[in-house]
Amino acid sequence: MSSPPYIIGIDLGTTNSVVAYVAADTPRVEEAQIQLFEIPQLVDAGVVAARPILPSFVLMPPEPGTPSEDMALPWDPAPPYAVGEYAQRRGQEVPRRVIASSKSWLCNTLVDRKARILPWESASPGQGQTGVKLSPVEASAAILRHIRQAWNHVMARADAGVDERLAMENQRIYLTVPASFDPVARELTVAAAQMAGLPQVTLLEEPQAAFYAWLARQAEHWRQAVSPGDLILVCDVGGGTTDFSLIKVGEDQGNLALERIAVGNHLLVGGNNMDLTLAYALAQQLAQAGTKLDAWQMNSLWHACRGAKEKILNDPDCKGVPVAVLGRGSRLIGGTISTELTRAAVERVLNEGFWPSCERDELPKTSRRSGIQEFGLAFEAEPAITRHLAAFLNRSGQGGAAVMPTAVLFNGGVMKSALFREQVLSILNRWSSETPVREIQGADYDLAVARGAACFGLACQGKGVRIRSGLGRSYYIGIAAAMPAVPGMPAPTKALCVAAFGMEEGSTAAIADREFVLLVGQPVIFDFLGSTTRQEDAVGLVVEDWEGQIQPITTLETVLEGQAGQTIPVTLELKVTEVGTLEVWCVAKEDQRRWKLEWNVREQ
Repeated sequence: MSSPPYIIGIDLGTTNSVVAYVAADTPRVEEAQIQLFEIPQLVDAGVVAARPILPSFVLMPPEPGTPSEDMALPWDPAPPYAVGEYAQRRGQEVPRRVIASSKSWLCNTLVDRKARILPWESASPGQGQTGVKLSPVEASAAILRHIRQAWNHVMARADAGVDERLAMENQRIYLTVPASFDPVARELTVAAAQMAGLPQVTLLEEPQAAFYAWLARQAEHWRQAVSPGDLILVCDVGGGTTDFSLIKVGEDQGNLALERIAVGNHLLVGGNNMDLTLAYALAQQLAQAGTKLDAWQMNSLWHACRGAKEKILNDPDCKGVPVAVLGRGSRLIGGTISTELTRAAVERVLNEGFWPSCERDELPKTSRRSGIQEFGLAFEAEPAITRHLAAFLNRSGQGGAAVMPTAVLFNGGVMKSALFREQVLSILNRWSSETPVREIQGADYDLAVARGAACFGLACQGKGVRIRSGLGRSYYIGIAAAMPAVPGMPAPTKALCVAAFGMEEGSTAAIADREFVLLVGQPVIFDFLGSTTRQEDAVGLVVEDWEGQIQPITTLETVLEGQAGQTIPVTLELKVTEVGTLEVWCVAKEDQRRWKLEWNVREQ
C-alpha cells in the first residue's frame, strides 16, 4: 500500500473527543491546513448529525442484546450502545445507564481496568447480565471505534465498502494522553485503540499537543513570541483533569530549541467538579425554599449545570440561564423543578472554590477524611487549582527546586473563560519577583489538542520544530533487600531506577553489571514506582530511603513462566517504545530467556 494520505490527531478527552487531520504531503507545518473532522453521531433519538466535538459518553441499553432503533447509525443499524451528544443528554434522565469519564478510570489503580465495572453507579448486574457494562478499556475503545467508523463512513466510503487507502486504520494516527499518565495508563490507552481497530497509534502528551497547535498558528512568527530563557507553563484544565507542563526555550547552534522539562501529577479536578459544585449551590437554594432533591435529581441537575455554565462563560452578555429538573411524581409536565444559574453565582462559587488567591508556598490542603469512603474515582481532596499550581512550581526545578514561568499557554475547555485566565495570570504575577508573567495567546481551547497532534505528525517527519521531551518521571521497581530474617519485620524494599527522567521514545537501557534473582512458577508481586522530583537518578541506581520522594504507581501480581519456585539470576533491560509506553524485561544470565513485566495485566 502507498504512503498514507493523512495524518490524524485524536484528542480522546475525559468529557469531549475531537479529531483533526492534515494532508501527509504538506511540506512544512507553517503551511499546514489543519481540518477538523465533523463526527456524525446521534444528537437525539433517531437523529444523526455531524458535530466538531464528540462528547465522551456511552449510553448502555437497559438490557443486554436489546439495541434500540432510535440508536441506529448510518454504518450500523443496531449498535450495542450510543456514543456522543445523545448519550450525554440522556445522562440527565438515566444517569445509571451512561458511562462518563472512562479516560479517568484508565488511571485508577484501585480497580481492574479490564473488568466490566462501568457505569460505576449502576446496580451490579446479575448472572448473565454483564453485557450492560463495559470495562474502562472497552468504554474508551467504544469512543475510538465510533470515531473510526464515522471517519470510514465519511472519508473512506466507496461503492464496494471502504476504500482501504483512506480508512482511518491505515493513516498515521497520533493519540493524545495527559502528560501525567503513567506507563500503565498509556499501555491501556494503546490497548483501547487496538480494540477499536486502530492497531498503530503514537501517543503524545496533551499539553505538548496544545503547544504544537500554538506553534502552527504562529507559523514563522513563534520565534518572535518567545526567546531563550523563557519558561512556558502550559495550563490545561479540561472537563475531568488538570494538567501542568513546563517547556523551556533554549538555544541549539544559534537556533531556538524547545524542551519539556517537567510535568505535573495526575489531578482529577476540572470542569466536572465545577459543574457539581454549581449543582450543590443550586440544590441548597432549592432546599431553603422547601424543595429537596434526591440523588437521581442531583445527578440530573449536575448535567444541566454543565450546559448552563458553558453558556454563561462563553457569552459575556449572558446574566443567567434557567435550569430545570424533572419531578419524581407521576406527572412529568407540571412536576418540573425550575431555578436559575446566574453569572454572579458562577463567578463567585468557581473563583472562591477553584481559583482562590493563595501564596506561592501554599500547598494543597488535606482535609480530614472518613475512615471508610465510597469507592470510585480518586478525585482530589483539594479543589483549588491555584494551590495545585503552586505545588507544581515549587517542585519542578532541578532536584525538586522551585521555578517560576515567564509565560503561560492556556488550554482546555475550562480556560475559554477570560475570567479564569486573568485570575491565574494575576496570581502568577503576584508570585513573580522578576519579569512579569505574560500570556501567549492560544485559540480554540477545546480543539487545540487534536490540531496540535496532527501538527506533531508533520514534525515527526522533519517538517517542523520538535519539542524535546522523553519520560516526564523517573521510574523504579521495588526490590527486597537481601538480609537475614528478623521476626516481625519484613525485609525493607529498595527502589531500583529502571528508567531515567527524560529518556526519549525509542531509546533503551540495560542494567547488565548487576544481577538480580527472579522467582518464577509461583505468585509474585512487583511494585512499580515513580518520581517527578528525582530527575538526576540514573538507570541502575538503588535508592534505599525513598519515602516522600518516590511514589507507588501500581502493584503487579502475576505468575512468571517457569518451574515452580525456581530462582533465576537475571539482568534487566528497558525500552521506551516509539508509541510512548514502557517495557521492562528480565533476561536470564544463563540462557537469555526473557520475561516481560506486563504492568497492565492486573493492578491493585
